[in-house]
Amino acid sequence: MGKRAALPVLSADALSSVAYGPEAMLGVLVLVGAAGLAYSYPVAGAIVLLMLAVGLSYRQTIRAYPHGGGSYIVASDNLGRVPGLIAAAGLMTDYVLTVAVSIASGIAAIASTLPSLVSATVPLGVGVIALLLAGNLRGVRQAGALFAVPTYAFIGAVFLLIGFGLTDAAGREFTSEPGPVTPVTETVGLLLIMRAFSSGATAMTGIEAISNAVPVFRPVEWRNARTTLTWMVSLLITMFVGIVVLTRVTGVVPRPEETVLSQLAHLSFGTGWMYVFVQAATAAVLLLAANTAYNDFPRVLSLLARDGYAPRIFMRLGDRLAYSNGIVLLSIAAALVFVAFGGLTGTLIPLYAVGVFLAFTLSQTGMVLHWWRLRNRHWRKSLCFNAVGGLLSAAVFITAGISKFTSGAWVAIIAIGLFLLVTTRIRHHYDTARAALRLHPHAIELPAHGTDSALTGQRSSPAAAQPTGPTDGSTGPALRTDGEGEDQELPEEIRHLSVVAIAALDLAAMRTLAYAASLQQPVLAVHISLTEDEARRFRDYWTLWGDHLPLEIVTSPYRAVVAPLVNYLEALHRQNPDLTLTVILPEIITQRRRHQFLHNRTAPRLRRALRPLPKIVVTTVPFHL
Repeated sequence: MGKRAALPVLSADALSSVAYGPEAMLGVLVLVGAAGLAYSYPVAGAIVLLMLAVGLSYRQTIRAYPHGGGSYIVASDNLGRVPGLIAAAGLMTDYVLTVAVSIASGIAAIASTLPSLVSATVPLGVGVIALLLAGNLRGVRQAGALFAVPTYAFIGAVFLLIGFGLTDAAGREFTSEPGPVTPVTETVGLLLIMRAFSSGATAMTGIEAISNAVPVFRPVEWRNARTTLTWMVSLLITMFVGIVVLTRVTGVVPRPEETVLSQLAHLSFGTGWMYVFVQAATAAVLLLAANTAYNDFPRVLSLLARDGYAPRIFMRLGDRLAYSNGIVLLSIAAALVFVAFGGLTGTLIPLYAVGVFLAFTLSQTGMVLHWWRLRNRHWRKSLCFNAVGGLLSAAVFITAGISKFTSGAWVAIIAIGLFLLVTTRIRHHYDTARAALRLHPHAIELPAHGTDSALTGQRSSPAAAQPTGPTDGSTGPALRTDGEGEDQELPEEIRHLSVVAIAALDLAAMRTLAYAASLQQPVLAVHISLTEDEARRFRDYWTLWGDHLPLEIVTSPYRAVVAPLVNYLEALHRQNPDLTLTVILPEIITQRRRHQFLHNRTAPRLRRALRPLPKIVVTTVPFHL
């Protein structure tokens, strides 16, 4: 992907946040009237310094992790398991709130143009989430053109707005217009300034997206990614500062019935087509920014599942090559948050900063340790950049957690704690299951002829080990029988082939192979590998075990398991329509019912897929943990 296409695709979330970041800052300062608004420039200056520091920090992350370095990966690699999980918790909270906040802000932009829609905010938001869910489950991908038009339109709209506003202000020598009289409900103090700072800092959400997606750039990937990040941060700072300056010189303050951007557009363009253009571009980029979470949330969840911290079903790709289960979970969580907080941007913002800056803090702290250990060329400069970014991010996280605790930040903090508890318990269960399933030396169950599963080191009988399938990658075994199809009703007329689907060589698989061989019918083992390297490793394990049975390996590069297995069995059935196929699967049975969800439910899905085909039986061999 070139830089011009990557900028709108990867920056939609970050750049669209200027639609609500400055307004969130002013919404806190206006609580003390004109005296509070006087602090908008110093607070905005501190936020700009934070943007620069974090932007420079992520430039170092891109150089250190040229294959993509999200907060979860960086924190896990350099700080350890628990900090990595906490960073993942912050990211997951961030993605859920990205959907909720972006949709809330987008609907607010629409309602500012069409005030009659204000009362329908919650239904409209839930409807948009449902549309995003349906679109992503159908495999709709963000093409560069799809993102480029709304994002570049929004950038153009904001710069036109700033240009017209500043030109008008220059004609009156930048004299600030008096704003409306606002009721004073609080006094100026350090806590209020901290709240305003942390609220305005939400304009930085999405700033790490480019460091996550370095491999999508054209060569030299890391250099193009750093250049694009520089463009994004420069645009973000310019737009943020321009909007803050405009609000001061025009006297605009946040109002519940109309957004700040809408008020500024009204002052500059009236109610003509330029005003409609600004509002339409704002709504479009915010709704598309919500969709970026549908890429990142399932991906991080799949990484957690790969490491054993989330149920394995989140590693599964759907028919459209999307992480369907992660997409559904994100939609449910975002809809619940959106409804619980009434779809109001102001009530959702306090939850936002906690997760975002927790992930920033841990990522940058991890990078400090990375440079300290590596100590390569320019390591001191890189360490300083990341240290400053980490300290400022930690300051925002602590500020948001303290100053906004009662305003809703407690929800995010509790959610992160629960996430850490649940993920560690899931990993504990998987570790226990792995220990129970591990093969032990001199105690391996081998398939044996007859009904007994002997613990011997001898090769199984010729009947059980008869080659029934190719091992050269062809579509299926060339077996022929003389049966009469499903009209066969006598036992001696039925000819069998037992197909054992195994994912790994463990005790559950060995028990299943032993059971299949004890039926005294030809047996074929089938393994679905996700990569060629995994296929070679499994073949080596099979040979080391003794190659007691013929093995067929099917490579599935899209992480799908059931569909390739069904296709293989269909090919087998077409070649041998008179043969009865018995598909035998190992099944893990847990002591507690709630743990059953953590193990793949392949058998029910396989039964549903094979139900239309005659003479195919699916059975399971239970292994009790």
